[in-house]
Amino acid sequence: MTGKLDVKKDLDGYQARRGQFRVIEIPVTRYLMVDGHGDPNTSPAYTQALQALYPVAYTLKFASKRELGRDYVVPPLEGLWWADDMDAFTTARDKSQWDWTMMLMVPEWIDETMFHAAVAAVEAKGSADRLEDVRIEALAEGLCVQTLHLGSFDDEAAVLEEMHQEFIPGQGLRLSGKHHEIYVSDVRKVAPDKLRTILRQPVTRTSRSSTEQE
Repeated sequence: MTGKLDVKKDLDGYQARRGQFRVIEIPVTRYLMVDGHGDPNTSPAYTQALQALYPVAYTLKFASKRELGRDYVVPPLEGLWWADDMDAFTTARDKSQWDWTMMLMVPEWIDETMFHAAVAAVEAKGSADRLEDVRIEALAEGLCVQTLHLGSFDDEAAVLEEMHQEFIPGQGLRLSGKHHEIYVSDVRKVAPDKLRTILRQPVTRTSRSSTEQE
């Protein structure tokens, strides 16, 4: 083992700056995932999703260190968010209309056998209501635009509107996938006005751009 992987420090996709929209190519990445619907502040399904994800994630981490000699920091929580009307994110902020997939990234060396063993180990403890909904899946986002938002989740709307309505079309790009958030800060430990969240939007090219930021 050469060291402990920490995606927030070691992977380019987890780097972003406030006030700067960045065009970046994201490699295919594997995650533990659980789907749901509704306001994350009030939906029992959201709480249950996290209660299922984290035990599996930590069981995998310890198995990797013990069995493979490869250690890593459990990555930050991430989420894919969408709605039938995307104005629910930027204008109305109607969280009751949101669909979501909550995710925790897993290193590429974690295979299906290790995943199923981890789920079985957690199940044996009887501690997760939505454990049967946890899956491991590869996400291929490709070309994306991302930035860092500092502050409350409810203050993201202006940043997203600028990203979606100004920056992306101005670069000869268009939206092509689900809104993606990476929760760099732990919401349980950080004040709302200090929260650091990477906002990511998959895109495709509509025309050649000479002003693209790398």
